[in-house]
Amino acid sequence: MRSAQLSEVSWRSYLRAVLAIAKKDAILFFRYPLNALFRVIEPIAWLTPVYFLGRSFAGKGGNAGFAAYTGTVDYMSFVLVGTVLASYIAAVFWGMGFALKTEMDSGVLESNWLTPIPRPLMLVGQTLASLAITTVNCAGMLLLAWLLFGFQASGNLLAAALTLLPMLVALYGFGFAFASLVLLMKDANTLVDVSNFLVSMLSGSQFPVSVLPRLLLPLSLALPLTYGFDSVRAYLLGTTTLLPLGYELAILVLFMCVMIPMGYLIFMRVERHCRTLGTLSQH
Repeated sequence: MRSAQLSEVSWRSYLRAVLAIAKKDAILFFRYPLNALFRVIEPIAWLTPVYFLGRSFAGKGGNAGFAAYTGTVDYMSFVLVGTVLASYIAAVFWGMGFALKTEMDSGVLESNWLTPIPRPLMLVGQTLASLAITTVNCAGMLLLAWLLFGFQASGNLLAAALTLLPMLVALYGFGFAFASLVLLMKDANTLVDVSNFLVSMLSGSQFPVSVLPRLLLPLSLALPLTYGFDSVRAYLLGTTTLLPLGYELAILVLFMCVMIPMGYLIFMRVERHCRTLGTLSQH
């Protein structure tokens, strides 16, 4: 009985610590309000040329070539949904990898890790604020896209959100493994930029993966995130899926179940290796 009470107290303490880290990151973010505003405006600036380029190739019946690949002529909504999902991928990459590198550069990583909470929970705390801010930013971006481009998503929003959940949880496992690379290589900027770009593009954030060259298509189909993008679009926009939806959802759940323990074990082993060598705070 007492051990159960102690366990409950520990988890409450862990939760408070995670929320404290997230609160700290949120305060830092909103200290720069123009940067917060730019996070909403920047995607619109990048997507505006896509909108007009798509309009220039559209015929009287819409984008027939695009519809042949995806099952919808609404290319802009297709791209916008991919942009939103890619934003969550970036939030986990930057939240774990870059935040870890910032603490290394500031010389506070070792002192922070002396606190009596599991190290992976500190990484989780560093992404919570990022995910919440990303959600608000994406909502603002979609509102602007609705006003400017006529964004429409008349499908099953609840089913799409439930599909997104295992993908986000699996991303945490991916983020743990990625954070271990930052500990080893001491370079977050290049790792985050390259990894975030490659994963987002190969997952089909801006285009249907079926148009990829034969050399890259197997890589895309091997990424479980590809099926997350595909199934969310199917629920929201009614697009044609690569596999039956049941299979894609099973892949996402399997991805979640495998990546969390795998990423955790990789991170803990690398972190222990770096502590043994004394290289945690080196940069």
